[in-house]
Amino acid sequence: MTAVVLAQRLSLTPAGIRRHLDHLVSDGILEAREPHLQSSRGRGRPSKVFVMTDSGREKFEHSYDDLAVSALKFLAAQTSDASLVAFAESRALDMERKVNASIKSGKKSVPISLAVTKALTAQGYAATLMQRDQGEEICQHHCPIAHVAAEFPQLCEAETEALSRLLGTHVQRLATIAHGDGVCTTYIPKNSLTNQAATRGNR
Repeated sequence: MTAVVLAQRLSLTPAGIRRHLDHLVSDGILEAREPHLQSSRGRGRPSKVFVMTDSGREKFEHSYDDLAVSALKFLAAQTSDASLVAFAESRALDMERKVNASIKSGKKSVPISLAVTKALTAQGYAATLMQRDQGEEICQHHCPIAHVAAEFPQLCEAETEALSRLLGTHVQRLATIAHGDGVCTTYIPKNSLTNQAATRGNR
């Protein structure tokens, strides 16, 4: 997120937000990057996006990362890559079931892409939906398994397939936190959005 967006979310001034961000950057918890998509801006300070560093993530929910990586390495050594794929698919199906349950309990009038975004946020992914000229992007600003997925990309691949099934259309992963990007970005082509509406109406 940019300092301006954070200021709006937290009801603080952009200058106040930037002072906090500067402290977090100097402490190694955040780092400033160029935005994923450059937007045209007028005068003023160039836009920067602030993302959490690996060091910053370690201060939160990643206490079991080492155990998870060790367990998956052991599984791969004892069995085969097929076991890893099966595990990744099982985890993705579990996520899919939870998101589907959240969608079904929500309003039918909400577009499926927005419903999925809200359900992902409820599951801890801090997701937002961005409108683009040629489609939409679901941006997951948090990944609870980023360090594990960096070692085992099968987890990201299975999650992408689950999102495709949830949305009822082909999607494309443009970026992932596991590969060092600031967000996990899933692109939904514009020509599939009408299909989403039809699918949503038939559910």
